[in-house]
Amino acid sequence: MTHLARSERDAFCDSLLTAGPHAPTLCSPWDAAELAAHVVVRDRRPDLAPGIWVPPLAHRLEEGQAAYAAKPFPELVDLVRSGPPVWSPVRLAPVDDVVNLVELFIHHEDVLRGDEQRGPRRVVADRESRALWRSLSRLARVFFRRSPVGVVLRTPDGRTLHARSTTELGTVVLEGRPEELLLTAYGRRRVAEIEVTGSEDAVDALWAAPLGLA
Repeated sequence: MTHLARSERDAFCDSLLTAGPHAPTLCSPWDAAELAAHVVVRDRRPDLAPGIWVPPLAHRLEEGQAAYAAKPFPELVDLVRSGPPVWSPVRLAPVDDVVNLVELFIHHEDVLRGDEQRGPRRVVADRESRALWRSLSRLARVFFRRSPVGVVLRTPDGRTLHARSTTELGTVVLEGRPEELLLTAYGRRRVAEIEVTGSEDAVDALWAAPLGLA
């Protein structure tokens, strides 16, 4: 059975080719080519990663990413599809699923929902949806750590996750499929198909807070 990150990577690449290099993404101002270049740098150029956190090194990261984005688009997508180099431990399926499944899922949706319209554009297999829920279960408290209100995540089939303890401002309940809740946790709630329950003040406070890993 093909592992999930590999399947998601292939589907992401197919969507990139369908969209074209200049298609908009949710990672504005990046277009599809720039987003693909970001994934290649993440896979293949760990030497550039410090530029994410160290401002004096940011120009090296930007230059490296721009060089990949300038490649012919089919060649760039082939680099995304081939994934990390052969010496990388991420080539091992279990490691790949842990390290890359969520990242690839999010960036795939960044392309599919680049028009900023709400709701899914594909059917996510139940097996992948369950894996995304497991990832969300591990990381929910990190994603919502800066929320000033309590946060409960709930799926239509009744699974529940307390992502943030209630506060004096109350609690907000977010209900949707795991993949839609994950998009919300990553700050993409504007395109996520979720139902929101809570007082107006609590909901406004949640949406005003920075969500995600950054």
